[in-house]
Amino acid sequence: QVQLVESGGGLVQPGGSLRLSCAASGSIFSIDGVGWYRQPPGKERELVAHITASSMTNYADSVKGRFTISRDNAKNTVYLQMNSLKPEDTAVYYCNADITDGRAFRRLNYWGKGTLVTVSS
Repeated sequence: QVQLVESGGGLVQPGGSLRLSCAASGSIFSIDGVGWYRQPPGKERELVAHITASSMTNYADSVKGRFTISRDNAKNTVYLQMNSLKPEDTAVYYCNADITDGRAFRRLNYWGKGTLVTVSS
């Protein structure tokens, strides 16, 4: 069974940095596009960054120049490096990916359970 697990969240002061990881496990044939989303308290979920299978990236305007998404295909892992963090970056961060499993070769969309990032002094 394919799973996505996020890690790396925590409490950080404004101006600080965190690196989130999204690791896919299970029988995996291929991982296509992967997105990081976030949901601030009381607000809707929004796309933060996305990376394609060929590592083309795009970002929400609110994080351009501060966040960097990358992927390590050998480890089935996607990262989100977050620098110059602001209190408004506080949210639960979720990973979303299109994955083809290695048994039935079905391409499905998966979500992780999220990791909490709190930016506060």
